[in-house]
Amino acid sequence: MADVTIYTTRFCPFCVAAKRLLESLGVEPIERALESDDELRQRLSKENGGWSTVPMIFIGDRFVGGFEDLQQLHREGRLEPMLT
Repeated sequence: MADVTIYTTRFCPFCVAAKRLLESLGVEPIERALESDDELRQRLSKENGGWSTVPMIFIGDRFVGGFEDLQQLHREGRLEPMLT
């Protein structure tokens, strides 16, 4: 199974929803908090075409977006193949 990394902030409801969706699929995401790491947040944003909101979700080295993007991939049946 591919590693899934999710960059979050403490009180983000979309972060919680993304983690729940992944966990419902049997994926235990690697969570990294961005509250106290502005340098990491800026670097990630620069590497991902300006995306600066959370969650920032990566499957392996591929940036897939946020919760709504993850949810859409799941609805379309494209998420599960990305995870294997």
